[in-house]
Amino acid sequence: MAIKFKVIEKGQPGVAGGGVKKYYASAQTTGDMTLPKLTASIEKVSTVSGADIRAVLYAMVDVMKSALADGQIVRLGDLGSLRISIASNGEETPEKVSAKSVKSARTVFSPGVELKNQLKMLKYEKA
Repeated sequence: MAIKFKVIEKGQPGVAGGGVKKYYASAQTTGDMTLPKLTASIEKVSTVSGADIRAVLYAMVDVMKSALADGQIVRLGDLGSLRISIASNGEETPEKVSAKSVKSARTVFSPGVELKNQLKMLKYEKA
């Protein structure tokens, strides 16, 4: 199956009025893979019950939250890894940098080798 894309118009960033506008392809989603759907799909290709799959996935989220809060990188084998990244205000001296300098945090996902390689094999189709 091909990845569908739509065409969007974008102006130049930082230019008043948008500057020269160009057209770009933007990936279009086809729906969601929800936890119930994911559970049912895994259940079809394994001998594990749906209840056990859900229990493991929910427990995994709890364990990952704790590990990330402790500053650890969560490595999920072929799936990839998760880590916390922070953004902060720039300060004039190293001594002025403190916890108050931190503006926000986000979770960064880095895909594993198989997921990265899959991107090279995708086909695209205009929606």
